[in-house]
Amino acid sequence: MNELLVDYIVIGGGSGACATAGRLSENQSKTVLVLEAGGNGRDWAIKTPAAAVAMLPTKYNNWAFKTVAQPGLNGRCGYQPRGKTLGGSSAINAMIYIRGHASDYDHWAELGNAGWSYKELLPYFIRSENNADLSGPYHGQNGPLHVSNLRSDNPFQQIYLQAGQQAGFSVNTDFNGASQEGIGVYQVTQHLGERCSAARAYLEPHAERSNLNILTGAYVTRILFAVDGENKRAVGVEFSHNGVTKTARAKEEIILAAGALQSPQILMLSGVGDQDELGALGIPLVHHLPGVGKNLQDHPDMILNYQSNSLDLVGFSFLGGFAMLKQAWRYLTKRRGMLTTNYAECGGFLKTSPELPAPDVQLHFVVSVVEDHARTLRWGHGYSCHLCVLRPVSRGTVKLASTNPHAAPLIDPNFLGEPEDMEVMLKGVKLTQQIMNAPALTAQRTKAYTDAHIRNDDELRALIRQRADTVYHPVGTCKMGTDAMAVVDSQLRVHGIRALRIADASIMPTLIGGNTNAVCMVIGEKAADLISTGQ
Repeated sequence: MNELLVDYIVIGGGSGACATAGRLSENQSKTVLVLEAGGNGRDWAIKTPAAAVAMLPTKYNNWAFKTVAQPGLNGRCGYQPRGKTLGGSSAINAMIYIRGHASDYDHWAELGNAGWSYKELLPYFIRSENNADLSGPYHGQNGPLHVSNLRSDNPFQQIYLQAGQQAGFSVNTDFNGASQEGIGVYQVTQHLGERCSAARAYLEPHAERSNLNILTGAYVTRILFAVDGENKRAVGVEFSHNGVTKTARAKEEIILAAGALQSPQILMLSGVGDQDELGALGIPLVHHLPGVGKNLQDHPDMILNYQSNSLDLVGFSFLGGFAMLKQAWRYLTKRRGMLTTNYAECGGFLKTSPELPAPDVQLHFVVSVVEDHARTLRWGHGYSCHLCVLRPVSRGTVKLASTNPHAAPLIDPNFLGEPEDMEVMLKGVKLTQQIMNAPALTAQRTKAYTDAHIRNDDELRALIRQRADTVYHPVGTCKMGTDAMAVVDSQLRVHGIRALRIADASIMPTLIGGNTNAVCMVIGEKAADLISTGQ
């Protein structure tokens, strides 16, 4: 049995993990070990933005999980891609830089989580950001995370904005500024046309630090504890690496940051969770925390697809193949053009009712046809538009399938489990249709693939149940709070266990109104601050 001894162990290599480890390693007197099950996050598909299409629908740098059967989706099993590489899902996602709505964080604070209001988190967002194109009181230019405008130069950005205005919606040039509402073109986590994952931001620039040890291909199987009556402390981690079982010991703290699906899995495998559920699997109980794996929230999403003859749209055709060769040369020489696309280039935040205090649905306008998470491909060209519900009422779970640490967890987002979510999605799809049916976009399309046959609300509801799935934002399974189902406190410390914190999307008590990558890095930033200051 091989054993390492360090000050801090970070479990996982995703957005929260990278930010935590990178910041902790700034203190040269402290040693940091990062354990990531996947690869090093440096291959061509990660760096080239458009190559996300090679990863999202496959197991390439991707855990490619499935959900259990979803009653709200006609019994279908959903798809849950998660990054399996340094950088985590920031290495395979659409790179959209969104912080969420200010009220989301104020709500966290109202739930008893001191230090997590928007005013208190804004400095962390600014500190993490290096924005090439926006400045002012809401943005930073000195952080490790590169953010910029798209370099795809796609004319469909302006076509989409024109259609949105024709449908009566206003253009917003900064979704992370004073107001979130409106339609616009997304900023992305890219630097000079290449993806800037959390690993490229927080770890790669500091790989030479002697106190930062990064192990890839290191699959964590359980956390080790020292238990003396009610005194319980996390002391180490067991993991497999190159076919060998190893352990690492932490002199100070262990930071669990394996994501909303795998952080609760690792806790439960280690004996931390609901005592009845663990007992049913024969797992010795270390600490009873019934909230582990509960409170799963995700944005349910619906996609409308349209055919077009435009070669400005990513697709498959003989002429498109020749056009892509030119685009490849442009990318190689200038890092511009179609290969820099994040696909979901535009979008917006809309209210399904004008009296709402914040937008409750989000759009992602995609410069290609997306079917079944890009697992089904069409001949030809076209565009799509996602519509997701930002604050679903439905709650789901993550549970263990078995005591085998290599078995995927049982993931149940409970999509559309509550009728309110269906009604918000119904209204949101209708808003999306207003934009898709505006003159600027109808002039570009030759066929509506998805909804041309829909005649009434019942048919639209049926279509939603037939097509809806995730837009890749699972959170909440180790929630922060003070109630009986909370797993961590406002300092991210696991209740009842010393020297163990969680720093990823699982700690969010409620889902934010937007993409979750940026806030995961802020959670890591704040975790490092809390640890460094002894809180």
